[in-house]
Amino acid sequence: MTDSAVHFDAVLHPHRSLTPRSFLIVMILIGTLSFIGGVVFLLMGAWPVFGFFGLDAALVYIAFKRNFRDGERYETVRLTDDTLEIHRVEPDGSDTCQSFQPYWTKVLVDEEGCLVLRSHGRSVEIGRFLVDYEKESFRAALDTALRRLKPARI
Repeated sequence: MTDSAVHFDAVLHPHRSLTPRSFLIVMILIGTLSFIGGVVFLLMGAWPVFGFFGLDAALVYIAFKRNFRDGERYETVRLTDDTLEIHRVEPDGSDTCQSFQPYWTKVLVDEEGCLVLRSHGRSVEIGRFLVDYEKESFRAALDTALRRLKPARI
């Protein structure tokens, strides 16, 4: 990292609409409803259904836990005088860092709706987890920062 002035600095996170407390409440509700439903079928003599209700609750739990784990990913985008740096951290802790020369970098949302940085034949997708309006907003903000930096470099 250089001592250049920072012109743009953003951290992108996936949206998390469920807090850990809300998750606990949802799981208690699902577990209670599954147990009650299972007991009703058990009393009717359909005892195998009881196990399926438990399996449903377990699968919902696993899906939420995976979703929370995926929510640990983030990306940092930093624009300085000399470089545009993208630092991506995955849920497993692995990270990658890519740098672009800001003068030649273009930021766009392609025809498939992906937010892409392109320069000198290289491209990198950023913000995969953002929704369309967030991608467009981020593209506009980063593009503005890049345009402001370019006249200063000429």
